[in-house]
Amino acid sequence: MANIVAIVGRPNVGKSTLFNRLVESRTAITTPVAGTTRDRIYGQAEWNGKHFSVIDTGGYVQGSDDVFEAEIRKQAELAIQEADCILFMVDVQHGLTAMDQAVANVLRRADKPVFLVANKVDSHDKAPYAAEFYKLGLGEVYTTSAQSGAGTGDLLDAVVDVFDKPHDRVQDDRPKIAIVGKPNVGKSSLVNTLLGTDRNIVTPVAGTTRDNVNTRFTGFGFDVTLLDTAGIRRKSKVEEDIEYYSVLRSVRAIEESDVCMLLVDAQDGIQHQDQHIFSMIVKAGKGVVVVVNKWDLLEKDTATAKLYEQEVRSKLAPFNDLPVVFTSVLGKQRIHKALELAMMVYGNRAKRIATGRLNEVMLPEIERRPPPMLKGKAVRIKYVTQLPGVVPAFAFFCNLPQYVGDDYARFLENKLRENFGFTGVPIRIFFRKK
Repeated sequence: MANIVAIVGRPNVGKSTLFNRLVESRTAITTPVAGTTRDRIYGQAEWNGKHFSVIDTGGYVQGSDDVFEAEIRKQAELAIQEADCILFMVDVQHGLTAMDQAVANVLRRADKPVFLVANKVDSHDKAPYAAEFYKLGLGEVYTTSAQSGAGTGDLLDAVVDVFDKPHDRVQDDRPKIAIVGKPNVGKSSLVNTLLGTDRNIVTPVAGTTRDNVNTRFTGFGFDVTLLDTAGIRRKSKVEEDIEYYSVLRSVRAIEESDVCMLLVDAQDGIQHQDQHIFSMIVKAGKGVVVVVNKWDLLEKDTATAKLYEQEVRSKLAPFNDLPVVFTSVLGKQRIHKALELAMMVYGNRAKRIATGRLNEVMLPEIERRPPPMLKGKAVRIKYVTQLPGVVPAFAFFCNLPQYVGDDYARFLENKLRENFGFTGVPIRIFFRKK
């Protein structure tokens, strides 16, 4: 199971700078996904061969100065619930503040590893200023400059060392299907409808923690674990950012899943928050089925479903090779079809293509449309193989991998989908030196 690291702290201490440094160090060619340009709070990182997810809580504190402290406290509390460890960032230039104290008070009670990060130590003469943060009683203070990267190596060494600690979890080898989406789209109703079909065959799965509910479902020929994020609720305080809480709660379920059923309200269509959650699913390399719920509430004619599906794919482009199903959970319409599609995607994600077959199909495609020349040099792709791992990934070996652009990577991805069938599954493409 992937580990989750949350970055918390008051505004302007460098949380987003550290987040960008951690997640943008990846060398894989990534697919641009709609909805990720604003409030990018979720990413994948790697250090010393260990992969983990990073959550940046910055950018979500809104309102006047007098509500900052309360909002940051709430963010810290939620990070404690959802993350495996926490990076608490402070700023040596401004020193210890009342807001830092408020966050520390929350974190001291946490049963999670907390790393106190004194940021903006851009030169050796600033390092002594970090000493005052020992007053917070959170142990060692890690001095860093998120801007330049100084000190982040020692910090990450300590963080990934925590990941090595054994977890008391029961292994569950069944397909794990997460039911995700913004509030009030019918997630809870979907789970209740499925489980209500035959309650005597439902058993709780051991090892589950936090607010996401993991349940075994074995009805109608299925044997899967449902990861229900119906616990995503707007808190009683109206000033809280509902999108922030929904997204953060979804992270855990997405990380633990094999396939995500993204529920969308038919009356609302694909909105920014849906795009945001979709982008997290794709970044995590999980399979996805779009479930358009409350379809019975829409006025329809013979072309409605086709036009609606086109709009869904347009808003989720460029990755739009995915199943779309129209349901009414309350009317019990096509909910088992949604599960069938999720299982189809699960099979696609596990698909392995023999190297001989890959080259037999892909090399003629490459010969018909070779990579464009760059700086007068021709890129020649000689060989392709599927890489090991749970996410379908392919390495194309060539003479000048640095000259292959994203457009050509997209062409190769489309040909892989066209020839081998990876509907609903993100594909990762790498170019390597022959």
